[in-house]
Amino acid sequence: MKINNKNCQTIWLNENDNKIVQVFDQRYFPHEIKVIDLTSSDDVYFAIKEMVVRGAPLIGVTAAYGVYLICLEAQNKENPNEYITNTCEKLKSARPTAVNLDWAINEMLTTLEHVNTTKEKIAVALEKANAIKNEDIQTSIKMGEFGLEIIKEIARKKNGALVNILTHCNAGWLATIDWGTATAPIYKAFLAGIDVHIWVDETRPRNQGASLTAFELNQQGVKHTLIADNTGGHLMQHGLVDLVIVGTDRTTKNGDVANKIGTYLKALAAYDNHIPFYVAAPSSSIDFSIADGVNNIPIETRDENEVKYIQGLLNNEIKSVLICPETTPAVNYGFDVTPARLITGLITERGVCGASEEELKKLFPEKY
Repeated sequence: MKINNKNCQTIWLNENDNKIVQVFDQRYFPHEIKVIDLTSSDDVYFAIKEMVVRGAPLIGVTAAYGVYLICLEAQNKENPNEYITNTCEKLKSARPTAVNLDWAINEMLTTLEHVNTTKEKIAVALEKANAIKNEDIQTSIKMGEFGLEIIKEIARKKNGALVNILTHCNAGWLATIDWGTATAPIYKAFLAGIDVHIWVDETRPRNQGASLTAFELNQQGVKHTLIADNTGGHLMQHGLVDLVIVGTDRTTKNGDVANKIGTYLKALAAYDNHIPFYVAAPSSSIDFSIADGVNNIPIETRDENEVKYIQGLLNNEIKSVLICPETTPAVNYGFDVTPARLITGLITERGVCGASEEELKKLFPEKY
């Protein structure tokens, strides 16, 4: 994907020093393009917790490079193996909902389990982190190809007329490494010459739709319109939405989906208006250990000030502005759970399936 016509990815090693991991600080988009260095496990923990990086796949890949940095730090510790184990546990606690965080760290630890010296662990950790990154790119590409077929079919039924797609939050390339999850089919359709237009939910309280998805689509030249979060139902009632595609931070083995707060309401509106509702779900975000997402997926609560203040550009400076009485309390749930019954299908890197244990088992038999 591109920023200012330059091909970019969301995370990379400094070209002059591979002990420095570099990322975009996504808190500053779209007003400032800022790159920061991650040189320690504390840097990685902060970046994940404070949403310098965000999106389940990117959180996982960042954590993988975090384990590499932990191995570098372990060289100077009295008990390197104990340090690696304990620091990885701390890193897992940075964001509780996105399963990719646990998944990536466990993948790294399993790979390192039988590696003897710390020096060898460093080399193996870097190799594995690079592999997880490259695997994420391929996963996004495959999901894009499978999702493209869904959009093609809608375009065919409309005789080539404009296809309106609604998305929520940012499940774009900024949430992954490249291409994205929910946006991958959109970018593939755009490049295939299909006339697509995207309704972009602002996604309160952090406005990732307004600040990130709109930024992405603008940079790629894809037609889009920003809408308030509560507009989607109205658009659906009036035939202005052909398809909804969202991402996921954790999907259960029976097809329940935890995604950015507000996703459940979009699914209800889509269901009521007979509009297909798809979730782009890489296998790294599927938690095959649990069912019943409503009761079993931990839902992150964040600082109330994310609700009480809104960030924007004022006089060429990024400012936070209070939008309610200062003493008014607020609650800030980061995610909600959409039950499988409301989901038309899951777009995975192995194909599209129904949101059910039976259907997931067909694509991922080794997980059951």
